[in-house]
Amino acid sequence: MRLSTRAQYAVRAMVDLSLYSQGRPVSLKEISRREEIPLNYLEQLFFRLKKGQIVTSVRGPGGGYVLAREESAIKVGEIVVTVEEQLNPVACLDEGDRSCQREARCLTHTVWQGLGERIKGFLDSITLEDLTRGARARHADEGNNGNGACRTAG
Repeated sequence: MRLSTRAQYAVRAMVDLSLYSQGRPVSLKEISRREEIPLNYLEQLFFRLKKGQIVTSVRGPGGGYVLAREESAIKVGEIVVTVEEQLNPVACLDEGDRSCQREARCLTHTVWQGLGERIKGFLDSITLEDLTRGARARHADEGNNGNGACRTAG
């Protein structure tokens, strides 16, 4: 099971925003450059993040995005669910999906349901503050070279 690129990019972008905002709006262009995420992709993600009330936008010169709440109040699970359509390990658990006619007698339903609950619980146990703290420590250890907090395997 894999999270989509959308989820990975959203979490990386939110860590970047948290690291670099320091009380001022951060442009998507800045995040795009540091995190090597296509700008048009970030625009789509931040549209969802804004709609989910995780970020707010600031218009005009020097505008960009800021966190809508404190880092400690934003859970990684919330970020992921906001940009993903579903986060379930199997399609039959998706809300509104009534394609599974076997739920009542399915021998593996509880396995998939339990896995989904554990994934959600794990992601909800980590806050943006936790990730940002880790990224700051990493930057201090390695020296900040101006690049983003994480790279994905190519």
